[in-house]
Amino acid sequence: LRLSCSEVSGHIRIVGPNGRATAATIVYAESLDGPSPARPGHYQLAQKNKSFVPHILAIPAGSTVDFPNMDAIFHNVFSLSRPGPFDMGLYRAGGSKAQIFPHPATYHVFCNIHPQMSAVILVLPTSLITEVDDSGNYRLNLPAGHYRVTAWSDGANPATSTVTVATAPVTVSEMSIEVHTLQTPHKNKYGQDYPAAAYDPLKGN
Repeated sequence: LRLSCSEVSGHIRIVGPNGRATAATIVYAESLDGPSPARPGHYQLAQKNKSFVPHILAIPAGSTVDFPNMDAIFHNVFSLSRPGPFDMGLYRAGGSKAQIFPHPATYHVFCNIHPQMSAVILVLPTSLITEVDDSGNYRLNLPAGHYRVTAWSDGANPATSTVTVATAPVTVSEMSIEVHTLQTPHKNKYGQDYPAAAYDPLKGN
């Protein structure tokens, strides 16, 4: 049985350290009427051009994420974040490994070889997830009910608003979030500094 849904839209005002938006912003809705289990899916966080693509990945709890290596060099994906730190070991071009994320949490993901590589996996207790567009706007299709809508961006305190959905489209009051944390150097998977050679842009591995 497919429930009829109504469009819920709004605008997020994002302010960064330099006075403008600095990172992707995720918006998600959680039912206030009772449990609404997340529907797990299958997602991808690729390693490409010595970067993780996308930089921020928001998924429902229980989902699986593939980590394909699309570069012609080795990578080593790891996260020390709780409650489920992981280390995928070293693997070559064309390889791929997968990880299941059963519990809501925020995972900061890195490569043990390349310190410039970082990503965030936001594991949520809902499947009602979208991303804010370049203008700060978002849209969600929600069944009738009462919801808490949350705007999240890495390095910022989340902003929330409540909304009641019936049959007509709903516009949520504007929410503002201020990104106050700039990315700082991180340790490798052993808790040590990366060697100086790892920061050499001409280094091929």
